[in-house]
Amino acid sequence: MGIFERYLSVWVGLAIFSGVLLGSNFPSAFAVIAALEWAHVNLVVAILIWVMIYPMMVQIDFSSIKDVGRKPKGLVLTLVINWLIKPFSMAALGWLFFKVFFAGWVEPETANEYIAGMILLGVAPCTAMVFVWSQLTKGDPNYTLIQVSVNDVIMIFAFAPLTALLLGVSDITVPWETLLISVVLYVLLPLLAGVATRKLLDRGTDHSKVDSLLAKLKPWSMVGLLATVVLLFGFQANTILAQPFNIVLIAIPLTIQTYGIFAIAYFAAKSMKLPHNIAAPACMIGTSNFFELAVAVAISLFGLHSGAALATVVGVLVEVPVMLSLVYFVNKTRHWFTE
Repeated sequence: MGIFERYLSVWVGLAIFSGVLLGSNFPSAFAVIAALEWAHVNLVVAILIWVMIYPMMVQIDFSSIKDVGRKPKGLVLTLVINWLIKPFSMAALGWLFFKVFFAGWVEPETANEYIAGMILLGVAPCTAMVFVWSQLTKGDPNYTLIQVSVNDVIMIFAFAPLTALLLGVSDITVPWETLLISVVLYVLLPLLAGVATRKLLDRGTDHSKVDSLLAKLKPWSMVGLLATVVLLFGFQANTILAQPFNIVLIAIPLTIQTYGIFAIAYFAAKSMKLPHNIAAPACMIGTSNFFELAVAVAISLFGLHSGAALATVVGVLVEVPVMLSLVYFVNKTRHWFTE
């Protein structure tokens, strides 16, 4: 585990601080960057997100899907959590907190955007960081790869309709064209690029060229992540400084969602008698979010300065320390599971 993953919370925190500081002091520069968009997609953010996502997609070997039949229970758990529970629980929590508990503190239109951002996080299962969580919990790397691969295939077809359904329930108009463009841009095309790269570089069981490329790309992926966070918080700087309390309001249901989904998944895995090295990554995939995609779609659908974009960025801030605490818990409770 490199220094970036080990201290990810610190780097993200520094990026957030830098973004707010720069955005508040140089608003005109961020306004110029915000204006660089095409079809409601900010070109600078799109490039940075591609820099983040592409190395992660190269790691995925879709040929491993054929081995899923050997141990189906772990995959079933992941899929049920990701597609039948988490999106709906996230939408329900968003509605409960911002339409009921926090209704007197947040304007209705802003509340709708916060709910939308939470929904986007809930509908996007983790693709990248789960490899880190799996490694930290000594999960089966091959099975983790299968789980992530199957989730990505499902996400290509399920993300847009499920997102549209839940956003519609929240009384938010969904521009289908923009949503579908975002899925193609941030999921399908990076996946195809990753598959093409592996096909070009892999030679049977020799993955040395792929590993060498990933080693070179990894620092750029880190730069892409941190630069995106700086930009997003720079765009939101005035809102954050004017309403810092709203950051706390968004973080509360997101934190409850993360711990709650993990509890459901972990105890279900124990009841299913899964081995720990299958149960741990299955629960981590079900708990964490593909926040890069959620941020990208929030920007595309609702704009760089929207409450939805802010909610997804707060998701980045919340997820990392919470997931690290869950890694600690998973390792401490290894004895609960048979190997």
